[in-house]
Amino acid sequence: MSRLFNAYVMIDWSAAAAPKLGKDSVWIGVMKRDIRFRLTFEAFNPPTRHAAEVQLREILADLRRRGDKALLGFDFSLGFPAGTAEALKLKEPDWRGMWSFLGANIVDKADNTNNRFAVAAKINRLMTDEARPFWGTPPKDAQRWLQPTRPAASALDAALPAQLRRAELATQGLGKAGAKSMWQLTGAGAVGGQALVGIPAVKRLKEELGDKALVWPFETGWRALTPDDLQGRELVAAEVYPALVAARPEPGEIPDRAQVRALAEHFAKLDEAGKLAGAFAPPKDAKPDLVETAEREEGWILGA
Repeated sequence: MSRLFNAYVMIDWSAAAAPKLGKDSVWIGVMKRDIRFRLTFEAFNPPTRHAAEVQLREILADLRRRGDKALLGFDFSLGFPAGTAEALKLKEPDWRGMWSFLGANIVDKADNTNNRFAVAAKINRLMTDEARPFWGTPPKDAQRWLQPTRPAASALDAALPAQLRRAELATQGLGKAGAKSMWQLTGAGAVGGQALVGIPAVKRLKEELGDKALVWPFETGWRALTPDDLQGRELVAAEVYPALVAARPEPGEIPDRAQVRALAEHFAKLDEAGKLAGAFAPPKDAKPDLVETAEREEGWILGA
């Protein structure tokens, strides 16, 4: 079986509000083949998300010149729990509606200053007029519709979208405790803030590339992919979860760099063995409603 991709680009995103390097900042890992067709790895650590987007465009332009197809893995959720878009009364009650909403509301400046907490508060106000479902904010940013700690259980919770997407439930027991709820914005392992500032970045990339880029599983369908599916395409963007792959830092290597390296190596090896195509398909016991929900709104984690 031929490989699906020639390059594997893994992105460890960050919701930092100021320029940052090293640990807990943006890392981009690129695994591609050299002139002797040997896999080689290169990492980039841009100080801001704006710089990361510029760097990513340069990486993709280089791959385009080489004629390489790329798998792009983003370490944040590309979809929201089922029912979120409907609860917000969006015209498109699906992943596109949520992407459009965030694209129109998130302001992310070149110095990393952003309004993710204000947007989370707006979502809470529109959905419940309470400080839920999003929670977790620095005390200085606390307000009526967004609080530092998770709100106490309420009868309102039963009518809200779930705390965890089905993809996150599938990771429970992996890493320390599995993927966290995207409604959590701060704290160890929290990913909600990354999704709020990350999805608009992926949206911009998708809009620039048009049909040359596919977002899995929303645009590809949740199924095994074939080389024919990727004819005329430059990349497939997917959600990844670093804890699915053991990352062993080399001497002096920052753990974040090791994570993107390990993920890139993992998917490259799967592809070389002809097993990556099947990783894009749902589990054999996946019910039709799960597949429909993942394709329409929630998305999935590649390999979960």
